Amino acid sequence: MTNVLFLLVAVLIGVGIIYWLKSLWKAAVVSFCLTILVVPLLLQQQIQTAIKQWKNLSFVKEETELRRVVSSFVEGEIKPFVLLDVPLIQQMPELPRGCEVTSLAMLLQDAGVQVDKTTLAKQIKKDPTPFQRRNGKVYFGNPHNGFVGDMFSLETPGLGVYHEPIEELAKQYLPNRIVNLTGRDFTELQKYLSQGAPVLVITNSTFRELPESAFREWDTPNGTIKITYYEHSVVITGYDQDYIYFNDPLSGQKNKKAPKDDFLAAWVQMGKQAITYQPK
Repeated sequence: MTNVLFLLVAVLIGVGIIYWLKSLWKAAVVSFCLTILVVPLLLQQQIQTAIKQWKNLSFVKEETELRRVVSSFVEGEIKPFVLLDVPLIQQMPELPRGCEVTSLAMLLQDAGVQVDKTTLAKQIKKDPTPFQRRNGKVYFGNPHNGFVGDMFSLETPGLGVYHEPIEELAKQYLPNRIVNLTGRDFTELQKYLSQGAPVLVITNSTFRELPESAFREWDTPNGTIKITYYEHSVVITGYDQDYIYFNDPLSGQKNKKAPKDDFLAAWVQMGKQAITYQPK
């Protein structure tokens, strides 16, 4: 109703001006100026409503994200800082290529299972495919199937093992408690770390993303795979805003740290392979 009254008043004023000025061009100029003044008044309510809706939408988005982050901290799912006291075991000198089973020994011992690295080295599933060169290409085992090559000596060919055989062996010691987080985002690893469970991961020995030149292709019984001789395994023991902390079986360092972005890039490049256990 208010808008209609505004419009009638504007029309009457316009007619009066035309009669008073007796000049169409002068009246047009004055009418234009009145339009600039009157239209915003006519649309004032609609404009205010639109601005209010835009502000509310922006606020809802920000509030929703803030609530999600805050609730994860309040509920104890993800802590802002974690550093666990996980038993440190060195792979050398017995297992030059045994970083995976040594890391598994650390994970199991942290869960209360007293098992040593050499026992695990003997028990881990092996891929028996012998090393061969065929027409300039390597034909060898697949680490998804079992440990490839010689774990006990660097004098003969070998590589390592991936998450599937590690999970299989770990379940023999912790049935119904082993959790394979392979393929999950790092936030999922943080949830278990926040509950006090370390996480075994497959990464590389530089703890940063590798160039393409660091990878090789092998023919295996399951087809062609891409591998790197820098492949490595460690146990993540914590994190903060800038760093990832881990026990490194090769260097023998406890709670060694690497820049968070670099470490995660290396882990993602190796397929986000990760195994942990469900705390009691």
